[in-house]
Amino acid sequence: MTGAPTISGERPAIGIGPGRLVLVVGPSGAGKDTLIGLARAACADDGGIVFPRRVVTREASSFEDNEQISHEVFRQARAQGEFAMHWEAHGHCYGLRRTIAGDIRAGRTVVANVSRMVIEAMRRTYAAVTVVSITAPPEILAARLAARARGSDGRVADRLRRAVDEVAAPDVTIMNVGSAEDHARELLRAIRGV
Repeated sequence: MTGAPTISGERPAIGIGPGRLVLVVGPSGAGKDTLIGLARAACADDGGIVFPRRVVTREASSFEDNEQISHEVFRQARAQGEFAMHWEAHGHCYGLRRTIAGDIRAGRTVVANVSRMVIEAMRRTYAAVTVVSITAPPEILAARLAARARGSDGRVADRLRRAVDEVAAPDVTIMNVGSAEDHARELLRAIRGV
């Protein structure tokens, strides 16, 4: 399996719509899952906004709402076309199920924490894509990763080196330092398109 993202399914010329796809990207330790969790809670009564669970091949974490499966089950699901998108990072496989395309066709907004590697392909596949980059200064990223102490993530120093790559042309950038609630409101504005 390569590290390049792969998109499954149809690729219409104008892109899948009319709903929106909000891609949340950023380095490990930036607080993406914290802000997404707060945004999800704020949108609990809004059926027009969907937060799909990622499928991952690493151990489950209390900080994320992921569906954990084995590498073999992931490979089978990928071969059967069960993913709208999938990618590999840090030795693990990640994917979003094809149901997101149905949500977007139904006019919903889909919010997902993804790898920046899929941005270009998603912009070609979906009609309305908003990229939200969540980041923090290196010293804060290092402290957060050390506090997380999740062995399956690899060495903190290696992850910090990879964090220096900037996301190409995000639509919104959130510097997640300070109040998580304030930054979650910034994310909500991007999700709601206001």
